[in-house]
Amino acid sequence: MSDSPPTAPADATDSTEPRDRKAEHLQLAERREMQARENYFHNYAFEHRALPEIDLAEVDPSVSFLGTRLEAPLLISCMTGGTGKAESVNRNLARAAERAGIAVGVGSQRKALEQPEQVHTFQIREHAPSVPLLGNLGAVQFNYGYGHAECEAAVEMIDADALALHLNPLQEAIQPEGDRDFSTLLPKMGEVAEKLSVPVIAKEIGCGISGAMARKLMDHGIDMIDTAGQGGTSWARIEAERADDVELGDLFANWGIPTPLAIQEVSEVPGTTVIGSGGVRSGVDVAKALALGADLVGMASPFLKAAMESEEAVVNKIERTVRELRIAMFCVGARSISEIQNARIFERT
Repeated sequence: MSDSPPTAPADATDSTEPRDRKAEHLQLAERREMQARENYFHNYAFEHRALPEIDLAEVDPSVSFLGTRLEAPLLISCMTGGTGKAESVNRNLARAAERAGIAVGVGSQRKALEQPEQVHTFQIREHAPSVPLLGNLGAVQFNYGYGHAECEAAVEMIDADALALHLNPLQEAIQPEGDRDFSTLLPKMGEVAEKLSVPVIAKEIGCGISGAMARKLMDHGIDMIDTAGQGGTSWARIEAERADDVELGDLFANWGIPTPLAIQEVSEVPGTTVIGSGGVRSGVDVAKALALGADLVGMASPFLKAAMESEEAVVNKIERTVRELRIAMFCVGARSISEIQNARIFERT
């Protein structure tokens, strides 16, 4: 499970051990204590426009992403797959994304590549035929036998429009069955980015990507950066809970780059498409992420909780988030996403 998820169950590396790690990730990610204590977006505020000089009906949050028009700049971040409950969760997420006209991703597909009987838990294209769909694999697997062929197989498995390669060194370091060799991955990611049939997204899962790291990734041909910064689900806490070492989880619970800072740094890298994720909880947070430099905004935990309930619950959460975003845009006089991206936002003192 991964993005920031919440950055979410999806961003864990899969394995074939008898213990069902994916199911454990889903169960643990629902617990409040696995979420960050602080919302870093609360540290930022917009300059309110008492006279916005626009009609709320004019506010249009639509954007273009991967060649598709989205009704709002939202991505249901990569979260899950490869376990029983994940099938219904992914189905609810996909159907809701299609109805709302936003993008959606799946969790790490390694388990499906190694256990074909799990493929169906990821195959959601029939439920989301017209919106962008993101595949997902762990970049660290390039040091454990994976390469272009496996990435292409992941794309073909779900008819993905892009592939997210997730980066999760802290999670792997704490995870009992973690894969910890992160050496020489940049050139291997670059080789995949050069050959793959779809764009490649580099994403963290809750510790953030810095501007300096984004430059290196872009220099190696990565197409987009998903910040997945600190402020959402703590994968340190989740894996420490699984390892029966709560003290270690507490020690590293706040490790990482806060999402607002990660967004600002990555957006300064020329030519970068920035997906801002990590602790985004509302439409106001979405508006702030856009003003700080994001082109698209990913949310995981709020949608996961809704998807555990029903498709309708996910649709309601999306609609609520978009309504909050439109109100925020209205109150700063922004008719479009490009205008909210240029709105004045400041850090509270």
